[in-house]
Amino acid sequence: MTSISIPVPARPVHPTGLWGWITTIDHKRIGILYGVTAFIFFLSGGLEALYIRAQLARPEQALVSPEVYNQLFTMHATTMIFLAIMPMGAAFFNYLIPLQIGARDVAFPRLNAFSYWTFLSGALVLKLSWFLGGAPNAGWFGYAPITGIQYNPGHGIDFWIMSLQVLGIASLAAAFNFIVTIINLRAPGMSLMRMPLFTWMTLITSFLLVLAFPVITVALIELMFDRFFGMNFFVPAAGANPLLWQHLFWVFGHPEVYILILPAMGIVSEIIPTFSRKPLFGYPVVVLSGVVIGFMGWMVWSHHMFTVGLGPIANSVFAITTMAIAIPTGVKIFNWMGTMWKGSIEFNTPMLFAVGFIWTFIIGGLSGVMHSSAASDAQQQDTYFIVAHLHYVLFGGSIMALLAGVYYWFPKVTGKFMNDALGKVNFWLVFISMNITFFPMHFTGLEGMPRRIYTYESEMGWDLWNLVSSIGAFALAFSILVFMVNVIQSSRKGEKAGGDPWDGRTLEWSISSPPPEYNFAQIPNVHGIDTFWIQKRDGIPAVPVAGGSGEEEHSIHLPQPSYWPFLASLGLFIAAYGLIYFQSVVGLAAASIGAMLTMVSIYSWSFEPVNDPEEEH
Repeated sequence: MTSISIPVPARPVHPTGLWGWITTIDHKRIGILYGVTAFIFFLSGGLEALYIRAQLARPEQALVSPEVYNQLFTMHATTMIFLAIMPMGAAFFNYLIPLQIGARDVAFPRLNAFSYWTFLSGALVLKLSWFLGGAPNAGWFGYAPITGIQYNPGHGIDFWIMSLQVLGIASLAAAFNFIVTIINLRAPGMSLMRMPLFTWMTLITSFLLVLAFPVITVALIELMFDRFFGMNFFVPAAGANPLLWQHLFWVFGHPEVYILILPAMGIVSEIIPTFSRKPLFGYPVVVLSGVVIGFMGWMVWSHHMFTVGLGPIANSVFAITTMAIAIPTGVKIFNWMGTMWKGSIEFNTPMLFAVGFIWTFIIGGLSGVMHSSAASDAQQQDTYFIVAHLHYVLFGGSIMALLAGVYYWFPKVTGKFMNDALGKVNFWLVFISMNITFFPMHFTGLEGMPRRIYTYESEMGWDLWNLVSSIGAFALAFSILVFMVNVIQSSRKGEKAGGDPWDGRTLEWSISSPPPEYNFAQIPNVHGIDTFWIQKRDGIPAVPVAGGSGEEEHSIHLPQPSYWPFLASLGLFIAAYGLIYFQSVVGLAAASIGAMLTMVSIYSWSFEPVNDPEEEH
């Protein structure tokens, strides 16, 4: 019998330069790619926000046209949620999770690379819409029927649909990867209730991603069929109910809020114990509160729909659940305060941002609870009060915590400290300007200023607070510039940091900074919560187990780089654009070529050898 061998190109061996980054499957490099890319998109979303605030600074301005304004606020929100905050969280997931659980990499390194390149593909599908006929203009929520072909005949909404579909693939790939990694690759002795809090929040977030994104995928497919093939899922004239879209979107959209905030809570839960010089107060309760938030996040979506006529019973049920979800969030806050109580607190830059997060998140949380009352929500719905609430949760919450995380783990990633004096200046600039920008929006909202309006008349009485918010927005932009200067200068000339510069508590601080490619020469044995702190306190040495001794690095197995994840994602990018223009021959050809490239890449990926046969490892 003759055997048939399948020819598969050899894996790249020790690629360098740009090719090294394109083919990397090292979780640390992928984490850096996620972080840098997400920050670039964060800057683009911020620029879109500045255009919005400049337009609204004074009444009856015409800096941009109404159509461009609609595109700006749609792209700003979509960018910040899907292209900035979510992938910034993914950057921390990628870099830190294997280090925190004592693993050498994630469970599926090539799938990890695929998730990044697919995220970049989806992001470019969206952002390039600015240059290809117009960006989406229906808000990040895409309410039907204004997303229908009869009201939106251009391709802007098509870009939005296809980008979110591709981004969903990236999110699901990453989520499954982290679930398997956390469950299967923990170091010996690390039970679930010994995991770091950031790892716990990552696990909960990953489950939310797996459960939430299929819902929005179904909604987007239905919308795509409406637009491309004349179906009638959301067309009122054909007897459909546009409220179906709202239900599907918010069933996804409210768990999405916790997908954005739970990683931030995990970061804060790592920083506060470290700089309070105390164990986290009530560790099991904090874990349980995160699980409860993840569970209850599915029970509150209709508080976004109190004004659509669901009826008093439905409104009452969702009012109660919306009030109830504040309890586990409040539990976390009290536990953080309990951790700081009588601690030897060191208010360096990461701690300042963590404490600032608590303050601003409380304001955002309280305004959210106000929306649990259908009566008050009827007044606040679709006003700038909602805009204020959203930004206090996502900027005052997520972004503040992410900045805290950058200052905290920067020494681990680069081996250098960020400038603490400039960092403290950065904190106060961010904190003050953020409040100047968003707090006045509560007043304009209560005074009746609607969301998403292009301009307003002076007689409405909104002039002063809009001007204050716009001044605050430009000050906030300056504070981000200060952060960038600190990152660049510290990367070049920062003070050198050792492996454990903060007297850390978790395993990532037990190795050198930056970590070696293999992370741990010896896989650690875990003896309890905050295992590295226990080892330092009790003088317990790390005990090696199977997987490498540290004396012979060649005994440590690491998978080699691969170019197939990049090519598979490139195929998705081409196919997405082809589907947008599928009514043309060129579009159909592009969709076919892209789909073929993705399938061939996945096939070759499946048969790719673990390592090049000639490569010693």
